[in-house]
Amino acid sequence: MGEGTIVGALLLGLLEGLTEFIPVSSTGHLLLAGHFLGFESTGKTFEVLIQLGAIMAILSVYFTRLWQIARSLPTSAESRRFVFSVLLAFLPAAVIGYFAHGFIKTVLFETPVLICIVLILGGFVLLWVDRLDLRPRYTSVVDYPPSLALKIGLFQCLAMVPGTSRSGATIVGALLMGADKRSAAEFSFFLAMPTMLGAFTLDLYRNHAILTANDLTIIAIGFIAAFVAGVFVVRSLLDFVARHGYAPFGYWRIGVGAAGLLGLWLVG
Repeated sequence: MGEGTIVGALLLGLLEGLTEFIPVSSTGHLLLAGHFLGFESTGKTFEVLIQLGAIMAILSVYFTRLWQIARSLPTSAESRRFVFSVLLAFLPAAVIGYFAHGFIKTVLFETPVLICIVLILGGFVLLWVDRLDLRPRYTSVVDYPPSLALKIGLFQCLAMVPGTSRSGATIVGALLMGADKRSAAEFSFFLAMPTMLGAFTLDLYRNHAILTANDLTIIAIGFIAAFVAGVFVVRSLLDFVARHGYAPFGYWRIGVGAAGLLGLWLVG
């Protein structure tokens, strides 16, 4: 394990934490950055397993609120509905991810041109949605009915294509169906926990036999970096979105996608 590999794992871990919860596609950024850095992980497990660091970031920031919800489950219909809605939203991605895991990892993850194109297209979608004169009907995640949560979960399935963005797909879906910008981002946080934990568990189960001690060390470095960066983003994103909307992320996606296509054309 060389110094370059350690630095690469650290940089990619920071990139994961900084991009996981904003609608720019953390996986797309990781795969493109890894491509140009020459970073190769065994079975493309690094890019999935370090998401556990981002999950822990949400848990650390929202621990008190999550604990209150857990304690109130026996007595609060609102808490039970919220938990059910999050799990219901997670279900479509769980089913599709389980059956399409091999295709996603061996085909879509290995197509950087596709990632760049999807980044650009998603950027224009964010710019379009941000300029719509939407009239929110839901301003709190605990008020989301299960039917709305399921529809958001179907939107999340679009993120099976790297470059789409899990948070971007869920946020756009929520906005189009009546959520305000702040609660759409917050619901994306909560939905990320079962979704990323499921992806982590499935990937670890299917690839644990091929991982070496060096792989685990690299993953641990990426995990820690993703956790630190993720805490920063989770603490600051909602206020940023409330002030600036989603247009800045749309421009960012277009810029990264265009730069990626240029880089692929120049250096392959």
